[in-house]
Amino acid sequence: MSDPFQTAVVTGASRGFGRAIAAALVAAGTSVVGIARDEQELRAVRDELGEGFTPVAADATDEALAQEVIRAHRPSLLVLNAGVAPHMAPVHEQTWETFSRNWQVDTRHVFTWMRAALREPLAPGSVVLAMSSGAVLGGSPLSGGYASAKAAIRYLRGYAADESERAGLGIRFHALLPTLTPAGGVGSVGVAGYAARQGVDRDTFVKGLQPILTADQVAKAVVEVAQDPGSNPEYQVSGAGLRPVA
Repeated sequence: MSDPFQTAVVTGASRGFGRAIAAALVAAGTSVVGIARDEQELRAVRDELGEGFTPVAADATDEALAQEVIRAHRPSLLVLNAGVAPHMAPVHEQTWETFSRNWQVDTRHVFTWMRAALREPLAPGSVVLAMSSGAVLGGSPLSGGYASAKAAIRYLRGYAADESERAGLGIRFHALLPTLTPAGGVGSVGVAGYAARQGVDRDTFVKGLQPILTADQVAKAVVEVAQDPGSNPEYQVSGAGLRPVA
């Protein structure tokens, strides 16, 4: 990154995509405030990345936390990556609690941080990038409300972008839609569920996902989109790279 953001907040920073994103940003000279629930895993990230990473063990859906972190650190980049693995079962075997799991974490935390970004507000030129999912384009019949929760994140991005423009705030809002991948906890759960549904083993199913999307590719996509003022509002990201979503 030729012109790094001074400070970024990354939610879900202790593992998977979030950890890779934090590492890429720190390597580029950005100070990262990493938020996740597991304090021990965050300490491991701090040990790996050094003083450029500030761990905050907390619930990313907490509205007071979002306000406090923005006021204390004044980030110019928010990467809203936190999420929970969906309960994998057909719709008639879900309960409302399992079906709505991703609404309560993924969608709620994006709503919380986008709201805080607009109300504080972030400084002009700041960027908010939310992790949606490729599942919104084709559905995901085994993951309950996962696809709809991630679709709501796309709507939130658009709503927030409109409000930023109406108020002249100069904050950019983007969404990334990663394709299914065995990389990371959520993807591993999905791969296992759909392999079983198709009656094939995991390795056979994964072969059909080639080229495989990696966490490092997601991190690279985050950096590219965040640093380009002319970038598209939404991109699908796969093992083949970035593709604008119409």
